[in-house]
Formats: sequence, C-alpha cells, structure tokens
Amino acid sequence: MKRLEEEIVALQAMKKYPKELYVSGNAALLERKKVSIVGARKTSKYTRELTHKLSLALANVGVCVVSGGAMGVDAVAHLGAGSHNTIAVLPCGINIKYPAVNKNLLNDIERDGLLISQFSPNFRATPWSFVSRNEIVVALGKVLVVAEAELGSGSMRSIEFALKMGKEIFVFPHRLGESSATNELLQKKKAEVIYDIDAFVSRFGMLEKQEIVEDEFYLFCKTTPTYDVALAKFPQRVFEAELSGEIEIKNGKVFLLIGRL
Repeated sequence: MKRLEEEIVALQAMKKYPKELYVSGNAALLERKKVSIVGARKTSKYTRELTHKLSLALANVGVCVVSGGAMGVDAVAHLGAGSHNTIAVLPCGINIKYPAVNKNLLNDIERDGLLISQFSPNFRATPWSFVSRNEIVVALGKVLVVAEAELGSGSMRSIEFALKMGKEIFVFPHRLGESSATNELLQKKKAEVIYDIDAFVSRFGMLEKQEIVEDEFYLFCKTTPTYDVALAKFPQRVFEAELSGEIEIKNGKVFLLIGRL
C-alpha cells in the first residue's frame, strides 16, 4: 500500500479533489479505459447474470471495471471482470476489508487488481464515507452503468454525481415495478438502455490483447460438486457466492447460476 502522489485526471471531475489517496495493487489499471458499474446490494438473478456478462465482456476488450466492493452488483461486477481487470474503491481504509463477506474478493483484487481509498489505512466506514466512495467510483469511469436501483437507494447518489459530471448513464431493461430508479431515468431520458451487451462493449474497441484467466471457483462449480467437497475446497468463497446468488445449493450439490440463462 502507498499514498498516491500523482494526480488522477479523471478525479478532477469531482466537486473537490481528494486530499489524500491510497492505493494497493496494480496502479497501472488507472491508465486503462474504465467503466463504472453500480447497483443494489440485493438484486435479481436477471441483474446478476447481465452484470456478470457485461463485466466479463468489458474485461475481454481490455476495459477495467470500477465498482465499490460492496455486496450485490458491486461484487458481481468485480468477479465478472476478474481480479486482474478491476478497481475497487473503498468506503474505508485499505487495511479494513469491508464488508467482511467480501474479504477474499477484496484480497484477490488487492493482489491482482487495485484497491483505492481516500481514507487513512485503518479508517472504518461511516455513512458519509460511502457517499464519498461513490463519487470516486463515478468519476473514474468513462461512463456509468446502473445495473439495478430503487428510488431512495444509495445508488441514487451515484446517479446524481454522474449527472453533475456530465457522464453518460446506461441501464439494463427492467420490468415495470422493478428497479424504479433506472426506469425513472429512462422515462426522463437521462439514461440509455443496454439491449445488446456486445454492441455496448464495441464502443470501447479492442484496447489491448490480453490473456483472460477464468475464475478457478467458477470452473470448479461447473462440475456440479457436492456441497461438502466445495466447502472443503473453497470455504469462504462458497459462503460469499451463495449470499450473492452466484451459486445454488440443491440436494447436497452446488449449481453455478452465473452465466446460465
């Protein structure tokens, strides 16, 4: 971990540039084209699958995915991109892996990708620090994707920041009565719909040729292992994946849900 001395140009879009920035991991990711993805902590299977597909597709063309390290959409976005292709902006100090359920994910990102925080290393998250975190997430990305959000939710602050910064906002199509915030954005013509993930990703082009390493845990779950075997091999990851809806435990076996339609 180090204090970042050089200025990040993208953060000049913020109302006030952070007094301090700490990073841990691959700071070269800050030089890549980036897309910010945010959304609800409790999401539908539909949203999780689309978020995962989008993040993976972006990573495949060299785009770095930025999110906030939280449960739900954030975690799926990071996982879809792969730890080598993602930046997690924290609402706490880098030494505090929050939320605890994402500890392994954040450790992987710190090792292979990048963690960034404007707070001192041992600072613990507060209600206002989440808002500050959201502003950095939005500022870093070329565009903002709001995967799913309700009116009055924390994601509304990210939307407000994006509108103030003049960022393009993209959303997934949702049914009436679902994701009220993104549906309202569409109604007010403040966002565009992602109907085709490949078409959306193509706007960023193939930035660089890189090797995409498929997640070992996903490969393992594709074999439909027993729950006991999976728990012995990936104890914490099984717990995280079940909470985020990436896997389902049925009749003593593990079924991978991400990537299945």
